[in-house]
Amino acid sequence: MKKVVNNVAGRTLLRGLLKLNAMRYQLKNNKDVKVSEMSDLKATFAEMQGRFNAEAAAGTDAVFQYEISDGGAWYVSVQNGACEVAEGSSDDASVTLRMDSATLAEVMSGETDGMQAFMTGRIQADGDIMLATKLAAIFPVA
Repeated sequence: MKKVVNNVAGRTLLRGLLKLNAMRYQLKNNKDVKVSEMSDLKATFAEMQGRFNAEAAAGTDAVFQYEISDGGAWYVSVQNGACEVAEGSSDDASVTLRMDSATLAEVMSGETDGMQAFMTGRIQADGDIMLATKLAAIFPVA
């Protein structure tokens, strides 16, 4: 083995094999991270649905579209005192909120204020932005 790596061709071949192995390792781990992020988002939106405050949502008829840059689209429909959470996009979005999964998790945990995240650009919103201000009351932090 020492004879193989003691020349230029051998060292080049070894370097190439090590790089290939490192790339395979990264690809494998990236797939695991994506699966983990998706399960984290499912848990976050399930928790959101569990926190739903029907009294605070009284009279609200809205669809909150979430576009998570590293996790896809989700929407939360609030209507007739009920809440429905689904993965995907809604054609009837009242307000669209764009952010990454870390920002969503921080807002949901109460670590970061949603309005502060909006003001600092971590959350972008389109549509009826005033509806977005109701989210803290409709889905209070535990």
